[in-house]
Amino acid sequence: MEKNLAKTYNPKDFEDRIYADWESKGAFKAKVDPDKKPFTIMMPPPNITGQLHMGHALDQTLQDVLIRWKRMQGFSALWLPGSDHASIATEVKVVDKIREEEGLTKEDLGREEFLKRAWQWKELYGGKITDQVRKLGNSCDWDRERFTMDEGCNKAVIETFVQLYNKGLIYRGNRLINWCPVCGTSISDAEVDHEDKNGLYWYFRYPGVDGGEDIVVATSRPETMFGDVAIAVNPKDERYKHMVGKKVILPIVGLEIPIIEDSYPDPEKGTGAVKITPAHDPNDFEVGERHHLERPCCINNDATMNSLAGKYEGMDRFECRKAWVAELEAEGYLVKTEEKVIPSGECYRCHTIIESMLSDQWFVSMEELAKPAIEAVKNKTVEHVPERFEKIYLHWLENIRDWCISRQLWWGHRIPAYYCDECGELMVQTIAPVTCIKCGSTKIRQDEDVLDTWFSSGLWPFSTLGWPEETEDYKYFYPTDVLVTGYDIIFFWVVRMVFAAIEMTGKAPFKHVYVHGLVRDGEGRKMSKSLGNGIDPLEVIDQYGADALRFMLMTGISPGNDMRFKIEKLEASRNFANKLWNASRFVIMNLQEENGDFKETPDITENIKLRDEDKWMLSRVNEAVRDVTNNLDKFELSLAGQKIYEVIWNEYCDWYIELVKGRLYGDDEADKVVVRAVLVKVLKDMLKMLHPFTPFITEEIFSYLPKGEKGADNPYGFLMKESWPIYHSESEYPEEVKKLELAMEVIKSIRNIRAEVEAAPSKKLRAVILAQGWELEEIKAGERYIKSLANITEILFTRDKGQVPEEVMSSVIGGIEVFVPLDDLLDYQAEFERLTKEKNKLEIEVSRLKDKLNNKGFVSKAPEKVINEEKEKQYKYEDMLIKVCSRLDIVSKKL
Repeated sequence: MEKNLAKTYNPKDFEDRIYADWESKGAFKAKVDPDKKPFTIMMPPPNITGQLHMGHALDQTLQDVLIRWKRMQGFSALWLPGSDHASIATEVKVVDKIREEEGLTKEDLGREEFLKRAWQWKELYGGKITDQVRKLGNSCDWDRERFTMDEGCNKAVIETFVQLYNKGLIYRGNRLINWCPVCGTSISDAEVDHEDKNGLYWYFRYPGVDGGEDIVVATSRPETMFGDVAIAVNPKDERYKHMVGKKVILPIVGLEIPIIEDSYPDPEKGTGAVKITPAHDPNDFEVGERHHLERPCCINNDATMNSLAGKYEGMDRFECRKAWVAELEAEGYLVKTEEKVIPSGECYRCHTIIESMLSDQWFVSMEELAKPAIEAVKNKTVEHVPERFEKIYLHWLENIRDWCISRQLWWGHRIPAYYCDECGELMVQTIAPVTCIKCGSTKIRQDEDVLDTWFSSGLWPFSTLGWPEETEDYKYFYPTDVLVTGYDIIFFWVVRMVFAAIEMTGKAPFKHVYVHGLVRDGEGRKMSKSLGNGIDPLEVIDQYGADALRFMLMTGISPGNDMRFKIEKLEASRNFANKLWNASRFVIMNLQEENGDFKETPDITENIKLRDEDKWMLSRVNEAVRDVTNNLDKFELSLAGQKIYEVIWNEYCDWYIELVKGRLYGDDEADKVVVRAVLVKVLKDMLKMLHPFTPFITEEIFSYLPKGEKGADNPYGFLMKESWPIYHSESEYPEEVKKLELAMEVIKSIRNIRAEVEAAPSKKLRAVILAQGWELEEIKAGERYIKSLANITEILFTRDKGQVPEEVMSSVIGGIEVFVPLDDLLDYQAEFERLTKEKNKLEIEVSRLKDKLNNKGFVSKAPEKVINEEKEKQYKYEDMLIKVCSRLDIVSKKL
């Protein structure tokens, strides 16, 4: 092994090597250990069709930070990975592959052969995303990796279905469902993307029967008129009371339909009269149920019109709309057209406008299941971070409808329902029946449909641990502790996991739901293929390293809020890693003898004679341990990351190392031992705190530091298995901290004075420090630090302002004034030339602005905002010119 870190920080040199070392030596493996508390996170399973994207990077890094932290705190920390079979998405991929390569449809192959191809596709491509996530540094227990359609998960799904069916909580019914004509399957309410779009309302006249009074109805979907069975009006609407019970004629079609009373129509909306089409609108369906209306369907599953549409049969629904409206207008039934914002529902996967259709499907009865899931949040058994997301969760559950769980697909968990072809008996059971339980027939067929993907992923927190069996893993690691998820799938997934877990296990599946936002581009737009603004995490890792990406994501996010991906932030994170690398390299270099052996570097004990700067540094890192731990406890990962950044960059690298360099290079060998001890103690604690955020660089640096004896829990000496640092109140040194930080303020003020006049840091200066009372004594104690780090040769400490030279530059820090003589700061000839150039530039700029603002043509045409901006520039440059002339006058007198 090399004696020190490479001269240049290059993540490619060690990230893959370190991950392979961790994984091969079982560093991620969690054990059932009665002497430890468990801490469990279930990775939201990415689709097997998926490609690692920035959302995965954010979601999984959040989980890894928490799991690495808890592991270091001594928990038996399990982060269980896996992937989702993604029913619709995978079937589409496999169907496309078969069509492109063989020119066949899935029906040509038959179900059994198609499923063979689907499993082959899964084996070939399904592991791709799990290989990709390793690049992020995820410390998952890969030995426990699961798949939503593996044997154990399938057993849990079947058991859940049968139990719910036997309790009357799953039923088969002919109800209105969301139908995607492109995917060719039903989808749940949660899988519908709702968006308001600009559209039209058409007002049509329905003639009264036998010359009776007409009624006008507004609709945004004229093509569904072929399925109208009634016109509804509100019983409180006085305009229509005399018409209730009468009939009108469906225009052109000629069908007579009744006018009924129902609370659904809003008298303030449209004409107050609503056409009722139970087979194509969920609200109309409910009205139809209340009034026992027929439910004729006029649209096919492929979104073409059926025979009810007459001559429009076979026409696409939207083409039919155009032709039908034109015919109604030509026949005089169109009263008016109105532009409106209309709610639209699209399939979340293919973005086709969904169709409300009547269909025989399987449903979960949600009313009773929702109640304990609602109570779990209200009584804080399950807590959302941030808390505001509980409103979304509760709103969804309190307004939930029965969940359609059957899908007209082949890839997925096939519904364990069996039909007897002889007597029609329905059997729902965990093991396929050989004979009918009613008539004994062997002519048994299984239901063709599969379950909604979210049915199986809703069982993920416990099915992955062996349920329904009472396995050791299930008994020890369940319930889990934290679910990390995006706000966009709270109702897709979180709600379902909670009600399923409570019903099936009697326990809520997790204590905390950490909700994060989306990663948007630099302009705040959602990343998408259509915009071409997606950023590939693998490309970022290749260029900047995984640590830089992770740290940027963690310090840029706050719970529940979106973040913007900015290259500048990524570069800043890479620069931070580089700073840490170089500082660590310097420390390691000073720890080693020529032959590579470590010099004496003891632990910090009472016997070590610490100086003020040592106590300051130990105190600052001790405070960081307290603050970072508190931040992580409250899921404030960004604040924790920023605190670690500050203590490493600002305090350790910029101050402490600079303060002790002279001691490292001095002759006092005993003091060198102290410096080395503090440098190592602090660096180790900082690496431990930073490790969950940037695991690779911290592990690599740690491998070069002196270590104690390896314990049973950490036989390979990995940093990731080290103990989390603990805050000690006795390691606070308030007096020394106050003294050091006052000296630092003085040093910063002198550096600022240098910068203002562009005096080189190497230029030696004198200083006068004016203070009264105790403050003078306080600042005197920091004299050696000020001289060393501000390059000051002589300091006059005084209470008498008369001792301050006339021509100085000054700075004020509380009750302390710092003065630096101009004679020390300036090369007067060079300063005279610099100020003269600056004066000439400003005079030209002021003159230009005056001419511009005196130009009547400009003033008359330019917007007021532009004119005001030009005036502001003029005032600013005139003020700068006055100051430069004043300085120039002083300098010229010195020549």
